[in-house]
Amino acid sequence: MASAGKPFDDRDGTIWYDGKLVPWRDANVHVLTHALHYASSVFEGERIYDGRIFKLREHSQRLIDSARILGFAVPWSLEQIEAASNETVRASGIADGYVRPVAWRGPEQMGVAAQHTKIHMAIAVWDDWKAYFTPEARSKGIRMAWSKWRRPAPDTAPTAAKCAGLYMICTLSKHAAEAEGYEDAVMLDWRGQLAEATGANIFLGIDGELHTPTPDCFLDGITRRAVIGLAKARNIKVIERAIMPDELGRTQEVFVTGTAAEVTPVTEIGQYKFQVGTMTKTLMADFDKMVRAS
Repeated sequence: MASAGKPFDDRDGTIWYDGKLVPWRDANVHVLTHALHYASSVFEGERIYDGRIFKLREHSQRLIDSARILGFAVPWSLEQIEAASNETVRASGIADGYVRPVAWRGPEQMGVAAQHTKIHMAIAVWDDWKAYFTPEARSKGIRMAWSKWRRPAPDTAPTAAKCAGLYMICTLSKHAAEAEGYEDAVMLDWRGQLAEATGANIFLGIDGELHTPTPDCFLDGITRRAVIGLAKARNIKVIERAIMPDELGRTQEVFVTGTAAEVTPVTEIGQYKFQVGTMTKTLMADFDKMVRAS
């Protein structure tokens, strides 16, 4: 698991905040900010490789789309967000690290209704979160528990948005898994089908084919799509479909994908055990090569 590291409110550096770079410690919000009370915020997680943000356009567009789903408009264009992201990376001097853009409703109005709040945006960059899992875990494979929480149906929550509110059950699930000695947890959806990990998509290797849940109530991850492209380039058949948990019994290999997780093999989910197979190793290598060439 990622270590706590330095506290995020007390660091040197700068953060892009509402159109300009400000000292890191001055990038603050009021305690009555609407987003803090009502989860009216959207965010992205991006990786810097060799000084370049991987899939910056896709991430920036998703931030805008997520805000729209939550009923507000980010007051910067796609091109302005890209430029601000690159400016922040340059100012940080970081070649390999993590980028966190976030947009939220401010403190101008308190209550469920928030039509008169101002929309803010910030972009932070740091370099001490090299991976979601330790290098040892990534090489040997992670162990995953089953979460008691389920991904909600798309008619009960804005599941197509990368928004803060949808991550509380992820935090609860990951905390519970770590308390039992696991690295992460697998979440089912409201129908009882396989959905995703707490912050990553999941893939199953079954008889030389790659199976992955249809993202109809969780994010179709940007890394997920990149890995599907890599698999197809290798002539690996990729099948997106509904997957029931007991199908893990006929699965040879499993891995998860995400901006933070990259491509991470899984060796255990509950009672099921897997090998770090050839397909997983191949796609891990292909992904590592792709991000360095982007």
